[in-house]
Amino acid sequence: MRILITNDDGIHAEGLDVLERIARQLSDEVVVVAPETDQSGVAHSLSLNDPLRLRHVAPNRYAVKGTPTDCVIMGVRRIMRDAPPDIVLSGVNCGHNLAEDVTYSGTIAAAMEGTLLGVRSFALSQGYPPGQRDKAPFDCAEAHGAGIIRHLLDEALDPGILVNINFPSCRPEDVQGTSVTVQGRRDATYLELDERFDGRHNPYYWIGFSRQRSTPPRGTDLAAIADSRISITPLRLDLTDENSLTRLAARFS
Repeated sequence: MRILITNDDGIHAEGLDVLERIARQLSDEVVVVAPETDQSGVAHSLSLNDPLRLRHVAPNRYAVKGTPTDCVIMGVRRIMRDAPPDIVLSGVNCGHNLAEDVTYSGTIAAAMEGTLLGVRSFALSQGYPPGQRDKAPFDCAEAHGAGIIRHLLDEALDPGILVNINFPSCRPEDVQGTSVTVQGRRDATYLELDERFDGRHNPYYWIGFSRQRSTPPRGTDLAAIADSRISITPLRLDLTDENSLTRLAARFS
């Protein structure tokens, strides 16, 4: 089995090294193609107005001056074109990708691109204690990641499906199990803008997130993580809403 791994935190991210160790529990044929710099929040963007620069970092390890989506395309269509990957692994992201995060996340986007290119793809993310990004317990993802992926590979998922895997912020032995979940939704009031001023007193802004306590609905990715469980969420590339489709078809018939 040939594995292509990537991320959105950049070629030097700790989580990428963790993911490579997870991948090597599954196969000896592992190729790393990751962004040259942090690309968090770029979603499923392509570099259309700038060339892609490829840097050979080490054997089977490459950095791309581009987005996570660019990296997957580079890996599948260039670096591994003569022997394409059997799976794409994206991550391990530093921080959860839950609820509406999936629409912003470069980690999820890389798995989307792999799926679009016909390769089974998985996104992995590791939570961390509030305000302590530097203390993300990656040993949790490393301890459980390969086993989760092995189980998923035994399932024949429909084409166009990727899998979003989130690990709780706890020690590996404190994980309370695994839940197959639906994508949750947070209260949009958690998003805020932090206004600041430069040396000439011109305003500028940072997008920020307020921390709120809530009780997420059962069965969601948010609820699973709140209960210290690993969350596994199958996501479909087809965004069509079938219920609305039927109603609108009747109205415009």
